[in-house]
Amino acid sequence: MNKPIRFAIIGCGAVTEVKSGPAYQQTDGIELVGVTRRDLNKARDYAQRHHVPKVFASPSELINDAQVDAVYIATPPDSHKTFALEVAAAGKPCCIEKPLAPSYEDSLAIVEAFKEAKQPLFVAYYRRSLPRFNKVKSLIESGAIGKVRHVSWHLSKPASALDLSREYNWRTDKQIARGGYFDDLASHGLDLLAYLLGDFEKVHGFCANQQGLYSAFDAITAHWHHKSGITGSGSWNFACANRFDDVIIYGSEGEICFSVFDEKPIELNNAQGIRQLSIENPTHIQQFHVENMAQFFDLGAPHPSTGVTALHTSWVMEQILMS
Repeated sequence: MNKPIRFAIIGCGAVTEVKSGPAYQQTDGIELVGVTRRDLNKARDYAQRHHVPKVFASPSELINDAQVDAVYIATPPDSHKTFALEVAAAGKPCCIEKPLAPSYEDSLAIVEAFKEAKQPLFVAYYRRSLPRFNKVKSLIESGAIGKVRHVSWHLSKPASALDLSREYNWRTDKQIARGGYFDDLASHGLDLLAYLLGDFEKVHGFCANQQGLYSAFDAITAHWHHKSGITGSGSWNFACANRFDDVIIYGSEGEICFSVFDEKPIELNNAQGIRQLSIENPTHIQQFHVENMAQFFDLGAPHPSTGVTALHTSWVMEQILMS
């Protein structure tokens, strides 16, 4: 790679302010050259504050500009397919925010389009690139808890002020996100479990709307097993009194406990006793994810989060929500 890959962002909203946008600007081998969003005044404000050279009048203008080498789609999931297919048709690499699309069918269409275009597709399941979770992976692979037998994850939180107000929120609109917060949050953890423990083989779920505050589901449970034979269970409830985020991986010789979203220490419990490992996340949470893209473009190094891996996560989500 003799020059930086020039990325531009469709949808420079909240996720791009700290989590991702600065990572594209601070990574060697990648350059952020432009942005666009539905509200062009907000796009201009973003560009001015973040020193981005160009604001495009539309996604199509951005996608087809000769000065843009690759596109980062950071819009709500219901528009991912439309923009992704246009990027594939333009013959350019792409990174898409998670989940890949609201349905497995749309996710498959996206992946097949990039396969046909012979262009790389990445998805922002950035936990696969974070040091804290790669530490968990190394503990599993080194046999620190023996053979893994089972994994459980419980995530819950109370209704937010926005939920209680019943004002519109795309994250809880079933036309955009059938599972509500499950789509946005559980997708991260289920993708991570596939990374840590291997692909899922059979998945079953149960979904409900316990509060009636919005159209999407707010209470979901599931059980599954991985192709390796490891069993798993999960519960995601957004109508509880308190917030919990606890993953426990049970092995033949111990346990590993951690949080998907919180930075509390990883806890290893085995014959040597209980040990806590504190590993901080970077300021810009997608930093390592973006750096791994740069390594892909420069050296051909494999990236842990691709369209294919994200498609599997979409399949898992579909199995849970269809049950």
